[in-house]
Amino acid sequence: MMNPVPTNGYCLVTGAAHGLGRAFALELAGRHLNTLLVDLPGNGLKELCSHIHEKYNVLSHCIECDLTKKEQVLDLGTSINRQFPVFMLINNVGTGGSVRFEEADTDYLDRIIQLNVMATTLLTRQLIPNLLAQKKAYILNVSSMAAFSPMGYKTIYPASKVFVHYFSRSLYQEYKHTNLFVSVVNPGPMKTNPDVTRRIEKQGFFSHWGVMSPEKVAAISIRQLFKQDTLIMLSLVNGLEWLALKLVPIYIRLPLLSRAMKNEINIV
Repeated sequence: MMNPVPTNGYCLVTGAAHGLGRAFALELAGRHLNTLLVDLPGNGLKELCSHIHEKYNVLSHCIECDLTKKEQVLDLGTSINRQFPVFMLINNVGTGGSVRFEEADTDYLDRIIQLNVMATTLLTRQLIPNLLAQKKAYILNVSSMAAFSPMGYKTIYPASKVFVHYFSRSLYQEYKHTNLFVSVVNPGPMKTNPDVTRRIEKQGFFSHWGVMSPEKVAAISIRQLFKQDTLIMLSLVNGLEWLALKLVPIYIRLPLLSRAMKNEINIV
């Protein structure tokens, strides 16, 4: 596969140990691109880096840190800028879930805000000078189809993904006349592990719309990123879902989506 960038720089992927982040890491390695992979300690990241190096014969460095901590995000950016030329940043790390709002503890709410908003914003800001110093550079932010509608029982998750979406589109506009290209992808449901699969299947009818594997999402996203697609739609179904969320009045879609989330957590 051809890549419009030199291979002596690095692609940084956050939340890289499992799910979509792991799929991104393997997709990039399959394209003979070097990677910097970030995730929590003790999450299998070292094994993934070793596997990539042995199978694909590319450089892969693992960096273990907690991106919910502002100080660790800032230290990560400083350390990377000092050691590595980075031509691609994939802000994949994020979290969510479904719960009745008054039953959500403050740690749960804070974790969503810190990962989805704070880490994405500050790490991007830290790496901008590094990216601008490369011949050609890319940022890919992972938002969600949830960014296109509020829904009960998810509360701040859709709001956080709206932030990622608008943040990405704004960055694209600001840097479109530079060497830095910015894109955003909005995946629908992905069955990344047994717990997520169980929750998706409880959502009923909506759970079958646009379900894709992490591997397919990663492959399409990287392909379209190199084609400089500013808003990546993963499939026809993904596009139709986006159109439906835009066209269906909120007083119709909000209760429908909220009912699906209610089914997920078995509220009676």
